[in-house]
Amino acid sequence: MTTQATAQRSFSFLRIAIALQTLTIFLQAVSAGLLLTSSYGETLHSVGARVMYGAALLYVLAAVLGWKPGGGSPRPIWHASGFLVLASVQVALGIAHVPAVHLPLGVLMFGLSVLALARR
Repeated sequence: MTTQATAQRSFSFLRIAIALQTLTIFLQAVSAGLLLTSSYGETLHSVGARVMYGAALLYVLAAVLGWKPGGGSPRPIWHASGFLVLASVQVALGIAHVPAVHLPLGVLMFGLSVLALARR
């Protein structure tokens, strides 16, 4: 019974982490629009990038916690780690000002995050 309760809690934490990640990516799209239209858009997009990266790290942590003590599948760890790699590439491309790849990768990341959320 305790293992089942731990697995349920870990599952909820994982779902919350994915939802937070999805929300932060969506807010990055909003701040990208503000980047084009307002003076404070660049600051919001920069801060949002850090928050989004933190959300990706939280997703990895939630996946590990859901696997190890909860006895779940290690598959979410691979998904979360892959997403962290995509987030790292996204941040690097943003810093390098490569919008031709940065923007489509952001759309892809949002789609993958929504898909991960729907699967949970």
